[in-house]
Amino acid sequence: MAEDETGDRRGMSDDYSSEDEGTEDYRRGGYHAVRIGDTFRNGCYVVQSKLGWGHFSTVWLAWDTLRSRYVALKIQKSAQHYTEAAMDEIKILKQIAEGDRDDKKCVVKLLDHFKHSGPNGQHMCMVFEYLGDNLLTLIQYSDYRGVPLHMVKEICRHILVGLDYLHSELSIIHTDLKPENVLLLSMIDPSRDPTKSGASLILPTGKNKVVSETVVSKEIKSSNGDLTRNQKKKIRKKAKKAAQGCVGKEVFEENERDSNINDMEDTNANAKPNENLGEERAHRSLVKDETKSDGINNGNQGKERRRRGSRATRKKLLAEVDLKCKLVDFGNACWTYKKFTNDIQTRQYRCPEVILGSKYSTSADLWSFACICFELATGDVLFDPHSGENYDRDEVCRNPSDYIIDVPLCHVMIMHLN
Repeated sequence: MAEDETGDRRGMSDDYSSEDEGTEDYRRGGYHAVRIGDTFRNGCYVVQSKLGWGHFSTVWLAWDTLRSRYVALKIQKSAQHYTEAAMDEIKILKQIAEGDRDDKKCVVKLLDHFKHSGPNGQHMCMVFEYLGDNLLTLIQYSDYRGVPLHMVKEICRHILVGLDYLHSELSIIHTDLKPENVLLLSMIDPSRDPTKSGASLILPTGKNKVVSETVVSKEIKSSNGDLTRNQKKKIRKKAKKAAQGCVGKEVFEENERDSNINDMEDTNANAKPNENLGEERAHRSLVKDETKSDGINNGNQGKERRRRGSRATRKKLLAEVDLKCKLVDFGNACWTYKKFTNDIQTRQYRCPEVILGSKYSTSADLWSFACICFELATGDVLFDPHSGENYDRDEVCRNPSDYIIDVPLCHVMIMHLN
């Protein structure tokens, strides 16, 4: 079953994360310890920064040294059941990629997959195209007041293209559709996008040392490629100083050890995860009330909003955002003819047939899609189940007040989407 408490989500910046994954699961069968500058697949992928984590994996921004592009590197826990689940996900992702060679189906692309051996075991790794912020971040930029309906309509069109492809052509059910699992193609704030902001690249050179690529590239570009031996020497010194400032001695030592393992044990294979819902939703009404004053908020919400800039800045960025998006995270996906579990979906987006323990099919994704539509338009979750005296919040709700539907708004949304 999709779980509700998580840390950072794939595509979310640290500004919006709740907490890190802790150290408890960095053990045999658990997470692989990663440091900035670490290399994978014989130096092909170099870790730049952390993107997020889930209960099954951690996700990292990496530089593909062979193709000169940013990618998202997902590193699975190493226990056997995580590896087995990964095999199923890889099979689904390959099927998705094979049927979408023109990249028009609004579904994330798997670029590569392999095994990586470390102190905690053998980890399945998946490499995806690097995308931007997720829809929950978009909702946060609206201060939980909702996104304009014309924007909601465009986002929904992309989601439906993806769902139609999965359901009609591949017979695949996503089973965990929610705002966190729909990613924009780019970041809302361009200054935070490494592909646009000119951020320094951490790259390995020589004996696994790390350099800042921008220092080298800027110098070379300014000289039009005509460098004397002394000039090249000066550039190398600058790069070395920049690298030391970025990562420090510990990363150099870790790279030395880890790349020795890579050279011996990186091989082709497979992977799987599940990134889920954080605690943001519990604070939405509080955030809305506080932003009605001067946009000032105490605690984490205020801090996060200040990092996103003033309300005027957020509004401007929201109005200019590219709304193209893709469905991601197929760690819980299945086929209509081959299901792995009856416990699916994050509870706020869980359809009635799953709550009742009945059979489900592609319509389960459409229920979740409708919940996302409502959330985009209003900033609030459509369903917010709570536990009662004789049942917990995962069981059938016996208190109608736990589920409140704004019927008129649903009708308005349906008319706008037709």
